Amino acid sequence: MLAHLIEFATNHYVLSGIFAVLLAALIFTELSKGGASISTRELVALVNRDEGIVLDVRNNKDFATGRIVGALNIPYDKVAGRVAELEKHKSKTIIVVDALGQQAGAVARDLKKLGFNAAKLSGGMSTWRSESLPVVK
Repeated sequence: MLAHLIEFATNHYVLSGIFAVLLAALIFTELSKGGASISTRELVALVNRDEGIVLDVRNNKDFATGRIVGALNIPYDKVAGRVAELEKHKSKTIIVVDALGQQAGAVARDLKKLGFNAAKLSGGMSTWRSESLPVVK
């Protein structure tokens, strides 16, 4: 199998090169899409030093099942219309949290464009819960 792959790559070096470039571009795009990520430990440190605020972008139903202490809830699809609510927190890092870390990156990137210091929690609430960190209802 590997021999066939090597033979194909050497016989079709142009196609192989194009594939490698497209793969690298895809990886770069996906990595840059999410914005800066922080760990649960970094989130706790920022919040404890009163330098960070948690913005939970899950829907209200998911937010009610358990959230990080002190988290604000603005559902993902309503963030753009409710940015004014975050103005009072502009001096702090806004840590965006969602269920798995997929939507949080887009929100953090959009907030950065608006002049906020924003990051996403790597892995979202699933990482928070997997590390047995406290949630409130």
